[in-house]
Amino acid sequence: MAKSYKDLEVYQISFDLFVRLHRFSFKMPKYETYELGSQVRRSADSVNSNIVEGYGRRSYKKDFIKFLIYAHASNDETINHLKKIEKIYPNLTKEAYELRNEYDLLGKKLYRFIEYVTDNWKT
Repeated sequence: MAKSYKDLEVYQISFDLFVRLHRFSFKMPKYETYELGSQVRRSADSVNSNIVEGYGRRSYKKDFIKFLIYAHASNDETINHLKKIEKIYPNLTKEAYELRNEYDLLGKKLYRFIEYVTDNWKT
């Protein structure tokens, strides 16, 4: 079992992706900084933050699972925002597509981790 949320693969991936996405979001036009840029940054931050908060409640299995589900939902939201960016900003299509694919992989890992916690987590 992980001794810290920092030991969780889903945390490590979500943190690295958040940093990359945060930097990427500022490549959009200035007027998007507080529109779509803000939305994609907040949803990516929510993926990572919900993993951390859920781990903090790991003694309560249902709470842990609830926050992991929130993280998964925020991951889906992030993917949707990236798909919008791909379509709206052709100069950012390649990078948005790459990030979207990585968030898609993270979503699969989160799903499997939720199943693992559901089936195996001892409190």
